[in-house]
Amino acid sequence: MTHSPRTVMRIYFHLQDDELYERLLAVLEGITPRVQPHPADWSADVDLTGALRYWNQDAEGLAALIRLRTLALYGIQSSAGVGPSRMVAAMAAAVTPPGSTTVVANSSYDIAAFLRPQRASALSGVGPATARTLARYGIHTVGDIADTQLATLQRILGTAAGRQAYDRAHGTDDRPVVPAAAPKSITGTHRFVRDELDPDQHHRTVLGLAEQLGVQLRDQRAVCQALTLAVTYADRTTTTRTRTLAEPTAHTPALADTGRDLLASLGLQRARVRAFSLRAERLIPAEQATHQLTLDTRDDKARDLETALDRARARYGPGIAGSAAAYRAL
Repeated sequence: MTHSPRTVMRIYFHLQDDELYERLLAVLEGITPRVQPHPADWSADVDLTGALRYWNQDAEGLAALIRLRTLALYGIQSSAGVGPSRMVAAMAAAVTPPGSTTVVANSSYDIAAFLRPQRASALSGVGPATARTLARYGIHTVGDIADTQLATLQRILGTAAGRQAYDRAHGTDDRPVVPAAAPKSITGTHRFVRDELDPDQHHRTVLGLAEQLGVQLRDQRAVCQALTLAVTYADRTTTTRTRTLAEPTAHTPALADTGRDLLASLGLQRARVRAFSLRAERLIPAEQATHQLTLDTRDDKARDLETALDRARARYGPGIAGSAAAYRAL
């Protein structure tokens, strides 16, 4: 018995907020149940392998059908990449303009032709800091990684990271599409008018998103247990970092501290950033959370200030209070 080759699609929805995301996921699930959401950047992986025969379409045709449905039903433009793995599909989607689809055929020649010219940082798992490390050794493209001996990569990056980079540069990515509902979360996103290089502006933006999430969580009487920061670069590639919080919280300074740590872990320096998304994950009702008491009076003062600012916002509207950075003066 022969098995059909895998066909995976990564689709990006060009949204301005979270309101329609779950409805768009339902459109995908009307095509195939094998849908894995990525709410940080309003995208999803879709395993089309079994759906191609059912819908009597090739990969490009089925992707076009999906994009047409989301546009017709909700007026939402999208872009998609299709390939034999999640990695190739995501990389194809990252270089695809809105309203289009890029398909990478399932042959070793087509996969290599697509992967090799791309910058090393476009490869899944290779962030800006890793790309800078590779560049110091003259390794600038995915083809350079593929041509480097495995043992050399492992000396440069470490055993596990070197093996992963080597395998993925050769097109190997066996990660399945794991069906899941969109996790209960709240996302704040800021898109810059032009690609932003200023690290101070990156920092201020993440703090602003942390404050926005804190207000929304407290309005919903919820707390989050983890934060995910996603950065979209000028070439539309995306890097994400997730951190579990020490305790579930909706406290703005705690969210801001974690957001700051996530930003530092990305090592952006002078990266050209198009957008940041900060997502509060694994939400639970606030009454289910416990707060670890401390002897630090500054924390009590910050929480009292936060309550006062929330009351001011409720009475006078948004914009009446300062940014999350104001808490640092306590």
